[in-house]
Amino acid sequence: MSNSSPQRVAVMMHASLPEAAGEAEQICQFLKLRGQTCVCASFSDEAMRQQVQAGEFDLVIALGGDGTMLRASRLCALPGTPVMGINLGHFGFLTEVDRAEWPTRLAQLLEGNYRLERRMMLRAEHWRGEEMLAHWLLLNEVVVCRGATVRPIRVSAWVDNEPLTSYVADGLIAASATGSTAYALAAGGPVLPPELRSIVIVPVAPHLSMDRAIVLPEGAQVVFQVHGHSPQAVYSGDGQTPVPLQDGDAIHTRADAHTAQFIRFQAPGIFYRNLTMYMEQNPTAGLPQ
Repeated sequence: MSNSSPQRVAVMMHASLPEAAGEAEQICQFLKLRGQTCVCASFSDEAMRQQVQAGEFDLVIALGGDGTMLRASRLCALPGTPVMGINLGHFGFLTEVDRAEWPTRLAQLLEGNYRLERRMMLRAEHWRGEEMLAHWLLLNEVVVCRGATVRPIRVSAWVDNEPLTSYVADGLIAASATGSTAYALAAGGPVLPPELRSIVIVPVAPHLSMDRAIVLPEGAQVVFQVHGHSPQAVYSGDGQTPVPLQDGDAIHTRADAHTAQFIRFQAPGIFYRNLTMYMEQNPTAGLPQ
């Protein structure tokens, strides 16, 4: 497990975490004392985002929780920049390094004692008729669901241009293997091995519709199309701001050629032990009531 040592490092943080800025400065000082170039910034810093997307860094260190790792993955997948997550949040399933151990782990990193774990990214496209209105690169999932109105929506699902079925449900999820442990798991979907390049379709509260998750083969493409009286149906990717959908709008989802690359120090099998540990405890413990 010997890899190259990163020379240009960006330490990026969640702006809403008050302790993150001080922690980021300590990490930068640690790296600079060892000869690395290091810059600190928030994920909301547009100039820094452009530098990362241009491939100007060998490594991005993300300070926060799983939401921060989602942001980092979307930012770093296109340039192929590895991400090392340091957990400062309440739930850190994607972040392998805890706050107290980053000096030890960074020393390992500089010695090349780490492995790269590649996770499939999703490409989602919003189509209205023959026009593509927008597209997104995502790590976890695509969701088509009801908006503010508390009524189910009608959505048809297609796989590789063939009709699968129609749903009357609160929503439909198309998740990656990484996303199978997030919203899709909460909706009753299966856990997929993290290295798998498959998409799983999971209905949310289906009414008189197929209520089982479907795991698709590698390379499959999924289309969710909203139909009829589906008031305020919306799309959301990775939990980002919802996008309103009109009757007939379709969300196309497939595996993207780019991958998220996570810095890992433990053996691959640790994924299952960590999953069990997080499922046995309440990740919201300590949050405001």
